[in-house]
Amino acid sequence: MEFGMPTLIENKNLEENVALCEELGLQFVELNMNFPMYQIPQLEETERLKKLARENGIYFTIHLDENLNVCDFNPLVADAYMKTTERALKVAEEIGAPLLNMHMNHGIYVTLPDRKVRLFGEYREPYMAAIHGFREMCEKTAGDSGVKVCIENTDGYQDFEREAIDYLLESEMFALTWDIGHSHACGNVDEAFLMGRRDRLYHFHIHDAKGTANHQTLGFGEIDLAQRLGLAETNGCRCVVETKTIEALRHSVEWLVSNGYK
Repeated sequence: MEFGMPTLIENKNLEENVALCEELGLQFVELNMNFPMYQIPQLEETERLKKLARENGIYFTIHLDENLNVCDFNPLVADAYMKTTERALKVAEEIGAPLLNMHMNHGIYVTLPDRKVRLFGEYREPYMAAIHGFREMCEKTAGDSGVKVCIENTDGYQDFEREAIDYLLESEMFALTWDIGHSHACGNVDEAFLMGRRDRLYHFHIHDAKGTANHQTLGFGEIDLAQRLGLAETNGCRCVVETKTIEALRHSVEWLVSNGYK
């Protein structure tokens, strides 16, 4: 296993994130495209990224914008996200980032008297057509670079998302990210789905959780971390230690060291 860190809001720039990564003996930083300083124009400064990685003995992965919605019914919106992903894939290849991490977008729902209706589920044909186009674009852009797109669980997959994920997983360039804290916080509703595709687990986000509160310091929650990390180790996965503060990250790395994981 290799361990990395997320983009932390306490660190004001990339250099501070890289310095902390190197100090803690971690192997990579996950660049989060939700932050203004990690948008496509900044990521396309690839010589800067490669120099920082080389000088500090680390590498990068990329977390796509959590608003990513390549299936939006507005073609202008969907096209913007498609182009964002396309350019991010090219950055990943250039800087040697092994993967892009992404969330599935639930889309909009309509509230009826007795239930909520997800528009992507109701209008499955255009939704799946967009998913087909997304896979085709990713495969064409990545070529034989080896860059993977990893799909992360959040608060429970919808039926239409499971269908879409299974279609994407037919391509070897797609894989799964298991966020163990998200999983715990929603009652592990995605565990059976993920374990049924355990051979496609490629990436982990690890943090502890108590009830519905996740992103907790490792060892201070309710998750069976040994079981989850054992699976990550078996699959040779990278693990982002996804706490949200520098202090929690330091304590989590100490927990990993004291428990023999690094």
